[in-house]
Amino acid sequence: MAFYDDALDTGQPEETMSAAAVEQHHPTLLEVADRMSDQLIGHRVEIIGGQITVTPPANRPHSRVLARMNDAMVAAGLQSDQTEVLQAVGVWLPEGPSDYAIPDLAVLDVGPGDDEDDYVAFGCYDPAIFRMVLEVTSSNLSDDLKKKPAAYAGAGIPVYVIVDRKNEKVMVLTDPSDGEYRVHAVHHRGQSFTLPESIGAAVTLSVDGVLGEKD
Repeated sequence: MAFYDDALDTGQPEETMSAAAVEQHHPTLLEVADRMSDQLIGHRVEIIGGQITVTPPANRPHSRVLARMNDAMVAAGLQSDQTEVLQAVGVWLPEGPSDYAIPDLAVLDVGPGDDEDDYVAFGCYDPAIFRMVLEVTSSNLSDDLKKKPAAYAGAGIPVYVIVDRKNEKVMVLTDPSDGEYRVHAVHHRGQSFTLPESIGAAVTLSVDGVLGEKD
């Protein structure tokens, strides 16, 4: 490998060069994920349950749903001096030393997360400043419905919203305890729902309004 080229010209004894040649850096899971993020432009790279997951860039229907949710949150007053609505902000997950997720949308506390001491490497923040996370399903349906509820609940994030485009419903998961959300509220087309005021405002939405017109 090119990494060892300089060692071949040092004039060191053969046995010394052999020892140096076997010494190589084994990248951590975080380093591998970071490298993949640089290489796979537009993809979302996460580590959940000690495994790297890669989600392709969002398509237009996915982005439209996300835009509608973002606009509704901002219109409800969640972009304030106490909370902010942000997309693609990483959150550390306590399940593993390298685990992190990048939710589509999040409501966070303003303040502590802005301080340099609270900003963690790889662009991720302490889950304690997250009031809500939201995922719009796409090709990663299984992760959003199975892996991430356990991950977000284990991190103690109070509210997890899943906009399930395939099954045309919105799920609001609350009351995290022992790695699971104890309350699952499922809302279908033709219904409306109100997000918990604990996120900073009472946001009422219709499922039809979130999902948009049927394809």
